[in-house]
Amino acid sequence: MFKKILVANRGEIGCRVMRTAKAMGIKTVAVYSDADVRSPHVLMADESVRLGPAPAAESYLKAELILLAAKETGADCIHPGYGFLSERESFARACAEAGIAFVGPPPAAIAAMGDKIESKKLAKAAGVNVVPGYLGEIADTDEAVRIAGDIGYPVMMKASAGGGGKGMRLAYSEQDVREGFEATKREGLASFGDDRVFIEKFIESPRHIEIQLIGDQHGNIVYLNERECSIQRRHQKVVEEAPSPFVTPKMRKAMGEQAVALARAVGYYSAGTVELIVSGADTSGEGFYFLEMNTRLQVEHPVTEEITGLDLVELMIRVAAGEPLGFAQDAVKLNGWSIENRVYAEDPYRGFLPSIGRLVRYNPPETSPLPLAGGGAEEPRVRVDDGVREGGEVSMFYDPMIAKLITWAPTREGAVAAQIAALDAFELEGPGNNIDFLSAIMQHPRFQSGALTTGFIAEEYPDGFHGAPADAALLTTLAAVAAFAATAEADRARRIDGQLGRRLRPPADWVVTIGGTDHDVRVSTDGISVDGVELDLSLEYTPGDRMVMVEGDEHLTIRIARARAGFRLTTRGASHVARVLPARVAPYAAHLIEKVAPDLSKFLICPMPGLLVRLDVAAGDRVEAGQALAVVEAMKMENILRAEKTGVVKSVSAAAGDSLAVDQVILELE
Repeated sequence: MFKKILVANRGEIGCRVMRTAKAMGIKTVAVYSDADVRSPHVLMADESVRLGPAPAAESYLKAELILLAAKETGADCIHPGYGFLSERESFARACAEAGIAFVGPPPAAIAAMGDKIESKKLAKAAGVNVVPGYLGEIADTDEAVRIAGDIGYPVMMKASAGGGGKGMRLAYSEQDVREGFEATKREGLASFGDDRVFIEKFIESPRHIEIQLIGDQHGNIVYLNERECSIQRRHQKVVEEAPSPFVTPKMRKAMGEQAVALARAVGYYSAGTVELIVSGADTSGEGFYFLEMNTRLQVEHPVTEEITGLDLVELMIRVAAGEPLGFAQDAVKLNGWSIENRVYAEDPYRGFLPSIGRLVRYNPPETSPLPLAGGGAEEPRVRVDDGVREGGEVSMFYDPMIAKLITWAPTREGAVAAQIAALDAFELEGPGNNIDFLSAIMQHPRFQSGALTTGFIAEEYPDGFHGAPADAALLTTLAAVAAFAATAEADRARRIDGQLGRRLRPPADWVVTIGGTDHDVRVSTDGISVDGVELDLSLEYTPGDRMVMVEGDEHLTIRIARARAGFRLTTRGASHVARVLPARVAPYAAHLIEKVAPDLSKFLICPMPGLLVRLDVAAGDRVEAGQALAVVEAMKMENILRAEKTGVVKSVSAAAGDSLAVDQVILELE
C-alpha cells in the first residue's frame, strides 16, 4: 500500500480524499495557490506545497508543478480529485514515467473517453445506445447552421473536451446557433484548451441518469447502480439522488451492462461514470443513450456511497495499488435512498448570478439524525462534505460550490424530508447562496412525485426564483414566532438598569404584518393566539438567538434576524420579513410614506463580478429590447447581457478586457 498521497485538487474533494487516506494510514500532501494558503484542505494535510498565483491556469492546472511537488515531498501516488487537471493522458503517463502511481484509469482509457466525439464512436462500436448527431469537426458557424438543420431542432452544441456544464448551448433555431456557436467554442478553449464543437439531437423531456463503475487491474468491472441528476441549471447539476425514481430493475441491469461493456472495450479500471440521457416519455425502459464517460470521481459520488456502503475513494486507492476489488456484481447493495444538494455561492433571487466574498457565518447542520416532519421509525443520516470554514472567502477564481449536503433514509420520502430539515438548519451568511432554492425544490410537488426532466428548473421557475410559496398555516406560525420574539426583546429592554420612570411590562398584544397580511397576535403566560385562535406551539427565544426551534403539528427550524421594525424569518425555502408593532401603535403605520425605488432600466449594470469579454455596441448606437449588448465571464462561464428596453446608447463606461465589480455601470441609454 502507498505511504504518501498527493491530492492534486482543492476544496471539499481535497478534504474528502484526505479523510479516507488518513483512515487508511496514508500520509497526505496538499497543493495550493495563493488564494488557498489557509484553506481547510491545506491545514488538514500532513504537508503542503505552494503551486503559484490564484488563477487555476497558473497553479492547479500546471501538471509540471504537481509532479514537482510530488517528487519534492516523496509522494508515491497522486489522486486528482475531480480532475482539476482534466486528467489528461499526458499527465497520467508522466506520473508513470516518474514512478508515481496515478489514482485513476490508464492513460489510454482517459484518451479514449476524454474526447466526446471519439468516445461516441467507441460507444457505438461497443454496442452502447448513442444519440443521433454529427460527430465530425465543424469548421465555422455557417456549417454549424447547416448541420443543425439536417439533424432537426432542437439541437445541443457541445465542446468536445467539455464537462461540468461548461461549453454547452441549446439551440431551438438558426438564430440560437449563430449566437451560441462561437461562444461554445470560446468556452471550450478557455476551460479545456480545445475549441472543437459537436452537435447532436436534443432529447425532449430528458432525464439525466448515470451509472457508477468501479474496476480493478485484474479485469473485474462492476456497476454500482445509478444516480439521477436531472435537476440542472445551465447543464450544471444541482440535485442528485440514488437510486432514480424512474429506473426499473430491468432498466438498471441493461444500463449497467452497457456501461460495463464500454469500460471493458477501452481497458478501463478505477472509478468512472457513464452518463446517459434518458427519454422520460419512453416507459419501455429502452430509451436511454450514451452521453459521455467521465474518467474520474464525480461530485455526486456520496449518494452512491450511501446506498451501497462502499467508500469509492478507498476503492480507487486500492485499485491503483494493484489490489483486486474483492467483490462481484451480485454483492453490490441497494439500500435505502440518498439525495445530495449542492450548496452554491450564487443568488437565486438575482437570476442565479455568481456571488463571491467572505463567509461571515458558516454553520452547517449537525451530521446527527434530524427530526422528520412526518416522524418515522428510522432516523435519517445527514452528511456534509465541504472544504470551507467560517471567515474563509469564496473566490472568483474557482467553482462556486460551497458544500454538499447529503441525506440518507430508508425511503425517498424520508431522504427528502431530511433534506428540508437540514437546509432549514444551514446557517450561511456573506455571499449569496442557493439554500432557499434547494429547499423549494425539495418541497415542490413535482420533485416529490419523481416527475423529473433536465428542464425542471426552467419549466417550474420561468420567471426566476422568488422564494418557496408559504401556506397560511406556516405564515400563522411565523407571525406567532415574530410576536414571541418581540415580546422577549421588549422584556429584556425593560430590565436594563438606570432607566427613568417605572419599569413597564412588555406589550401582550401585537400586530404582525407578514406576506401583506396583518395578524392580531396575543402573547401571554397561557400561550399564543393568532387572529383569535390558540396555537399549540412550543418554542424558546432569547434575544440574540439565531435559530428558533418550533414544535407543533410539525417540527420547524427557523433562522431569525433583526430587521427594521421586526424580524427576518427564514425557513422552508424562503425569507419572510415580519413587521411587528404593538397593537396600539400599528394603526399609525398606514400613514407612513413608502420609498419609491429608482429607475435603473436605462443602465446596463454588471450583475456579478467578472471580466468584460465583449462589448457589442458603442455610443450613439440604437438598440432594441432583448438585444445582446455585452458578454461577461464569471467563474469560467460566459453570460450575455441584454437590453431591457429600446433606446440609444448615451455613453459607455467600460471596455472589453476590464474587470468589473458587481453593480458597476457598463453603459447608459437615453
